[in-house]
Amino acid sequence: MSIAAPPEMWNNARMSAPTEFLYETDSYLRDLEARVIAQEGQNVALDRTAFYPGGGGQPCDKGALIHGGVVLAVTEVRRDGGLAWHTVLGPPPPVGARVLGHVEWQRRYALMRTHTALHILSGVVFKDYGKQVTGGDMKPLAGRLDFEFEGLTLEIANSIERRINEEVRASRPIRVSIIPREEAFKIPDLIRTKVSLLPEGIANVRIVDIVGLDLQADGGTHVASTLEVGPVRLVGHESKGRVNKRLRIELEPNPGSATAPAR
Repeated sequence: MSIAAPPEMWNNARMSAPTEFLYETDSYLRDLEARVIAQEGQNVALDRTAFYPGGGGQPCDKGALIHGGVVLAVTEVRRDGGLAWHTVLGPPPPVGARVLGHVEWQRRYALMRTHTALHILSGVVFKDYGKQVTGGDMKPLAGRLDFEFEGLTLEIANSIERRINEEVRASRPIRVSIIPREEAFKIPDLIRTKVSLLPEGIANVRIVDIVGLDLQADGGTHVASTLEVGPVRLVGHESKGRVNKRLRIELEPNPGSATAPAR
């Protein structure tokens, strides 16, 4: 679901160095220093960013860039090729400028918890029933997944909710690694979606491992332990046809068990 930048932006910046996506190895990073490497209208590309640009059903981060003592709200972040474009309100900093970036943490952390909860849901359904994901979407503290799951009943849905929360309380560690594409595709059941979402030509694949439960190729941000997700409620059980079924979840805003590591 990532939104591509307009083609003229890429043309304007194609000779620039690509962006270093810091969130790929540290989802808890919320502040950074960076340099503007391209600018087009209200959009600036940075040489490094902690902002997630959206994709895989996860919305982009929001926050602020600070330049010359002026705080510029970041309202949208998009990835185009190797560059991350940040849309700002106010006078955009020029190419070469040094800026400070700040990710809106409450929103980011809610999305980290939500994304991880959806992986737990996917892992439980695949492990217990062998069903694949056919679609999904999320916003802070709420999300849904669709499955090829003919015969899904309310009783099964309630059992899935219990199993999700068992996995949350198990405090399973979550590990992220980046490995060569050819090595990644040797891992059984790495792609849990009905249709592979990995574009052709990607040399390296980012792997998110909920240890002992779920191992998937994924580009989004996640918490470090399932315990941080907090209690998960299954709030919707819908039929989208004879085979496709939809499960909706919600998370608590500030569960006592969900504690982010201090940074």
